[in-house]
Amino acid sequence: MAKFELKLPKMGESVAEATITSWLKEVGDTIEADEAVLEIATDKVDSEVPSEVDGVLIEKLFDVDDVVQVGQTIAVIEIAGEDSGSTEATEVVSAKDTTPEPVAVAEVAKTITLAQETAAPIVSSGDRFYSPLVRNIAKQEGISQVELDAIAGSGKEGRVTKNDILSYIDMRSSQPTPVKVETQEAPKTVPTPAKSVDKKPESTPVVASGDDEIIEMTRMGKLIAHHMVESVQTAAHVQSFIEADVTKIWNWRKKVKDEFFKREGENLTFTPIFMEAVAKALRDFPMMNISLQGDTIVKKKRINLGMAAALGNGNLIVPVIKDADQLNLVGMTKKVNDLASRARDNQLKPDDVQGGTYTVTNVGTFGSIMGTPIINQPQVGILALGAIRKVPAVVETAEGDFIGIRYRMFLSHSYDHRVVNGALGGQFVKAVKDYLEAWDSNREI
Repeated sequence: MAKFELKLPKMGESVAEATITSWLKEVGDTIEADEAVLEIATDKVDSEVPSEVDGVLIEKLFDVDDVVQVGQTIAVIEIAGEDSGSTEATEVVSAKDTTPEPVAVAEVAKTITLAQETAAPIVSSGDRFYSPLVRNIAKQEGISQVELDAIAGSGKEGRVTKNDILSYIDMRSSQPTPVKVETQEAPKTVPTPAKSVDKKPESTPVVASGDDEIIEMTRMGKLIAHHMVESVQTAAHVQSFIEADVTKIWNWRKKVKDEFFKREGENLTFTPIFMEAVAKALRDFPMMNISLQGDTIVKKKRINLGMAAALGNGNLIVPVIKDADQLNLVGMTKKVNDLASRARDNQLKPDDVQGGTYTVTNVGTFGSIMGTPIINQPQVGILALGAIRKVPAVVETAEGDFIGIRYRMFLSHSYDHRVVNGALGGQFVKAVKDYLEAWDSNREI
């Protein structure tokens, strides 16, 4: 019998590792090609890793909560056929068997909470089916079978999804629990250990009063925080702001949105219209569609637009519209709606969040009129769309100027001043404004 090494796939330009959240298959289980073997999580997306072959799982090389590097072998699958080209997999298995890692095992053991040790196992019963991921989350959070059975499911046939159980956890944790803190005259000063590339720095003790609530950052929250700080420390952030009159777009969309929905079965929002304008501007200014790697500039041939989206749990995700400049408005609308829908349902694939060359974020969703977004490395620019406001404005006509009611919005452009100077950064965002203001009010859908 031959052996096949299942490796952690590449999940994006800036993604080098992932955390194993659950194993969907156990040693000895039969696996079909394209069947999910385990679930992983990165700072960008939660996803499943499918098998590329039919076979039997004979070895798991990592445990739940282990961090795995892209390209590392995570499991060995035995497949039918001659045992050729399997030496590497056999050596990996032997190395693991002969070199135990008691330290790693101890660290994993420390993460097991008292609730996990005492709670009864979660099982599917009757018409209530729980996926391995949902059962794993329930076990980690100490949710009992009775609690889980009471959660209303939004999935197919009323199944409880990951978002359902996370929403329940957020609601449960929103009820503040007093934290008992021993009274002391002053907090003890603990010296900060020296930083080491091989060892994570020890966390400093939390000091809180009796009425404070202590909330542990999630794994994804920690990763996002790290990447945001890293981006600010890497890129020389500069901003340019410009105001655009989108009255023509507002009135045109209002006129055609119902007909568009009847014909295409899709809601026509402002996002695809704005994305179309950004894609055109990137085609006009290709030096905004680049990445900086060390001292080397990589000029991207494809225009792949990332659209940053905030999820209900507070995390940020950036699905990517590939070849955005090649899509018409109908195609752009369908792509935007599909990615947004799958992002909300946590159904994005690794390929959906990789390959972006420029990013757009809609801060207007939360009522903000402008913002100063942080660049998504290794890109060199990001555009924030402010809220559309109904305001009085000077309208210039051939007959003279007058004050009119207009729909206007601010565009905030953050760019990396190491490679993008003020002229290019300003010209690019003005090009986006010009495309929006030049909208054809008689455009056919």
